[in-house]
Amino acid sequence: MNRELVTGLAQLSAEKGLPKEVVGDIIARALKRAYGAEENIDVKVDITTGAFRVFLLKTVVDKVEDPKLQILLDAAKRIKPDVQLGDIVPLEESAAALGRIGAQTAKQVIQQSLREAEREQVFAEYADREGDIINGQISRFEAGSAIMELGKAEAILPRADQAPHERYFIGQHRKVVVVEVRRTLRGPQIMVSRSHKNLVKRLFELEVPEIYHGQVEIVGIAREAGSRTKIAVRARQPGIDEKPEQYVANALEPAHVVRVDIVIDDKTAYVVVPDRQLSLAIGKEGQNARLAAKLTGWRIDIRSESEVRAELEPEPEPEPVAVEAEVTVPVEEDAEPSHDLIAEVEAESAMADEEELDEEDRALLGAKKKKERR
Repeated sequence: MNRELVTGLAQLSAEKGLPKEVVGDIIARALKRAYGAEENIDVKVDITTGAFRVFLLKTVVDKVEDPKLQILLDAAKRIKPDVQLGDIVPLEESAAALGRIGAQTAKQVIQQSLREAEREQVFAEYADREGDIINGQISRFEAGSAIMELGKAEAILPRADQAPHERYFIGQHRKVVVVEVRRTLRGPQIMVSRSHKNLVKRLFELEVPEIYHGQVEIVGIAREAGSRTKIAVRARQPGIDEKPEQYVANALEPAHVVRVDIVIDDKTAYVVVPDRQLSLAIGKEGQNARLAAKLTGWRIDIRSESEVRAELEPEPEPEPVAVEAEVTVPVEEDAEPSHDLIAEVEAESAMADEEELDEEDRALLGAKKKKERR
């Protein structure tokens, strides 16, 4: 029993990397279960030698009602002279009393407990690594998800978390970021990603010394996996943080920004760019503006200088247009023109002619008219 069970388990614990204390607890629980729940059992295990001792724990009483749990005072004093009523006395039990059936039960319990302990250890190891980058090797595919070997555990890279333009194949090594660790009936389930923005964040933290040492911190990331990523950083020294206007302008790079107007109530940034920079600021299918909005948290309205100028400048008033009009005076057929009408036309003609004369001519004309009236 000792050689097959305990020593073999110690070797297995070394392979699995389980602490010896954990193995000892597993054996103790297994043996207690094998002896039966009605027994009050204590098991001492020596992992180094593979030996274990089983003790039946009995309460000292003056009248025994349950022999499995109680012992008379006189019998207890032969084991421990200073024992008192109500004390617990350990009575060593022979391991042979376990029997063949008990040994099989203990072995099954130990194997099951060992698996549970291993799963718990894996869960504890990776639960603390959410957000970290780990290396894995693709071992197989299940329903579009890539299953990656991590050593003691497996990770799942779902199709939705795979980068759109990457190809995956069995045996391939990939860096992934741990997104979530779940407990399941089959053990810990480690969910990883190649498209999550935290993958870029952790890579920058590992590769950029200023970020790694905390002199600069990442405050925002907007990513469209396999295409483009924007990162916002700031120094931890006071007084050098950007204003929102500058933050938005920088987020729209590589486009050049002329002006940014922030409306806090609407959480909107109104951006003006040169006409030739409009398409660059918006980006292909709106990608540049979309990522800038995700990064900054502002709704971004981008317009060109000519659009803004057209809105601000008033429309010019239309110039007057000369219109020629022809006046037709109805007259009776075959009738002579009215003398009054002729006189009126002649008078208007004379007045028009008079207006075109200079002062000397007007004086001569006035003298002539006086003479005619006399």
